[in-house]
Amino acid sequence: MAESWDGSYGPGSQSDESYQFERLRVEPIYDAFVCPLTKQVMTDPVTLENGHTFEREAIEKWFKECREGGRKLVCPLTQKELRSTELNPSIALRNTIEEWTARNEAVQLDTAKRSLNLSSPESDVMQCLKYIQYMCHKSRSNKHAVRNVDLIPMIAEMLKSTSRRVQCKALETLQIVVEDDADNKAILAEGDNVRTVVKFLSREQSIEREEAVSLLLELSKSEALCEKIGSVNGAILILVGMTSSKSENLSTVEKADKTLENLEKCENNVRQMAENGRLQPLLNQILEGPPETKLSMASYLGELVMNNDVKVLVARTVGSSLINIMRSDNMQSREVALKALNQISFHEASAKILIEAGILPPLVKDLFTVGTNQLPMRLKEVAATILANVVNSGDDFDLIPVGPDQHSLVSEDMVHNLLHLISNTGPAIECKLLQVLVGLTSSPSTVLNVVAAIKSSGAIISLVQFIEAPQKDLRVASIKLLQKVSPHMGQELADALCGMVGQLGSLFKIVAENIGITEEQAAAVGLLAELPERDLGLTRQMLDEGSFPLIISRVVKIQQGEIRSARFMTPFFEGLVRVLSRITFVLAEEPDAIKLAREHNLAALFIQLLQSNGLDNVQMVSAMALENLAQESKNLRRLPELPPPAFCGSIFTCFSKQPVLTGLCRLHGGTCSLKETFCLLEGQAVEKLVALLDHTNEKVVEAALAAISTLLDDGVDIEQGVLVLCDAEGVRPILDVLLEKRTENLSRRAVWAVERLLRTDDIAYEVSGDPNVSTALVDAFQHADYRTRQIAERALKHVDKIPNFSGIYPNSSQAAF
Repeated sequence: MAESWDGSYGPGSQSDESYQFERLRVEPIYDAFVCPLTKQVMTDPVTLENGHTFEREAIEKWFKECREGGRKLVCPLTQKELRSTELNPSIALRNTIEEWTARNEAVQLDTAKRSLNLSSPESDVMQCLKYIQYMCHKSRSNKHAVRNVDLIPMIAEMLKSTSRRVQCKALETLQIVVEDDADNKAILAEGDNVRTVVKFLSREQSIEREEAVSLLLELSKSEALCEKIGSVNGAILILVGMTSSKSENLSTVEKADKTLENLEKCENNVRQMAENGRLQPLLNQILEGPPETKLSMASYLGELVMNNDVKVLVARTVGSSLINIMRSDNMQSREVALKALNQISFHEASAKILIEAGILPPLVKDLFTVGTNQLPMRLKEVAATILANVVNSGDDFDLIPVGPDQHSLVSEDMVHNLLHLISNTGPAIECKLLQVLVGLTSSPSTVLNVVAAIKSSGAIISLVQFIEAPQKDLRVASIKLLQKVSPHMGQELADALCGMVGQLGSLFKIVAENIGITEEQAAAVGLLAELPERDLGLTRQMLDEGSFPLIISRVVKIQQGEIRSARFMTPFFEGLVRVLSRITFVLAEEPDAIKLAREHNLAALFIQLLQSNGLDNVQMVSAMALENLAQESKNLRRLPELPPPAFCGSIFTCFSKQPVLTGLCRLHGGTCSLKETFCLLEGQAVEKLVALLDHTNEKVVEAALAAISTLLDDGVDIEQGVLVLCDAEGVRPILDVLLEKRTENLSRRAVWAVERLLRTDDIAYEVSGDPNVSTALVDAFQHADYRTRQIAERALKHVDKIPNFSGIYPNSSQAAF
């Protein structure tokens, strides 16, 4: 036949294609080569006793069918019974057929080689590739023949075809050609062929992608090719992505996963997998690999960027192993372990896992050890960072022994050691150790131990000095620590700040920085807010240094929306308002405080702040400040000056006539204003305070009720105060506070206010018909503290629930709470 491909056959089954390819002979086929049963060229010819030759498999099948059918064993050609079923191999014929087949296949492969190029018609190329597949399936030796005639590079060249059918068939053919053949794999891996195959992985949901994965799986079985596959940019990334894809078919996912398992033989591939989210191979190497590999993988882990979920996985899987490496005497191993542990300790959940794995004792030992085996300072900084991370995870460190004497991390001795280390190291370690102390003060049960250690060691001065440190992280850590301990040693802090030049001013400079709102600013103003509010000396120093106008400016800017920050806005704003409220606690002793409050109309500002919905502390502090301002109103009112009587009027009183005075405050009986005397009758203060009586936070309610109570206090016209509350519809809300009994303090204040309201006959008459109010007063009369019981008694007399004769209890002061 001519040396060209017969394009008449269809794709068909493998047997169909085999038949078609059997027809593609160059030399003529001899009848003796063909089995009478299969009609195909024999590969294992055998001869019967009568001399007829058949394919061994075919004649054996014939004999089997005869036996199963109960028929005589006859020759398929003559139909004559056979005396023997012995099969004699026809070796000469088999050798002849093999030689004939080899000559034909060599010529056919050569013909395929000439047809296999990018300029050939698609149909010819497809037929060539199918023939090569057929040849390789037929005999393993044919794979050697394919290699020997240099067909592998030519098949790989077909991957560059513009026809997707050709590309797909070429990938399929290459997989068959290299299957279980290391030499063929090595030839295919030459040049850019592997890179070309990898490119097909980027074709999502395509047959080419599936064939490329199958080919890479086969190539990855060769350890020599694993590094080459992994070196192709994007190969491992795409394969890792495929294993987690929900859009791939299951077979492709499994092949991608097995390919990655094979690629794990190369350390560089393991690192790439970890970088792209497949971390388990690296963790397995740390757990089970040889010592050098363990260190290499742990070192890489210390450089890897991980999300929080990955940190938890790493902590659970290799946390204990890394801690054991950290305990070794080899400094290089300790360094590698420390850096890896540092990476995974930054997340709260993973830090807690490390604590359970026992990281604290060796970590503390590394920090405090001095001598031949001590860590260099750069590694002590890493150890301090890890300790700061795990401490800030919020675990209970009271129960974890970390020292040789079974001391816990929050024991006074251990805190002393930390404070001593802070004073003998550089800024970087100082910062981390301060963060450790910040973490230890997060729990009410441990903060007192830290406070006791600071007091007994006299460390307050050195801690305050860090406020002026040039390193921002160090400043922030020290300010946060001082803020945490200030509720328990506020006076010591105030004395230290007042006694050291510049420290107080430095805090206000931080607050004044016009860079939005930072963590440092929030911590600084939080520290200032925690200082004793009634410390006159401290407030005077703030006044002298001009600190309050700065605070007022920041508050106003936040109110007007000029300063915005989502993260630290709330603590910063609350701290500002608390610092500003200091002014109202020293009004009686400090004229400059009154002057500043007038200049900046603080009463109006605090009234506005009452409407800071969602900021309970701002509302509470503003109400408290208004209470303080209102208490001072009685002293600041200007009483009218009456003109002297005429001569006759001074002698004869019947001739004198009282002048009519207008414009006087109905509550204070003098000349009042919100700005000058802080009178609450202006600026809708009363209405806004009454609105807060319905607040969900009882502390806000208590502060609002205290401010409202200044309208009913001694020294003002109580009857007018009641009328003011009636106008503001405030009587019912005060009665509701009494009925709710939310806290003991709130109940005491409510009883006091209700008793004042009941002095007005109309209100007493109306309330007398409300059994709930009477019951609440009776309950206070029976169960409250001594003073509240007295007040409740008077209230019950107003509503005729107790006979109005001399009281059960002696008279005492009726001043407000």
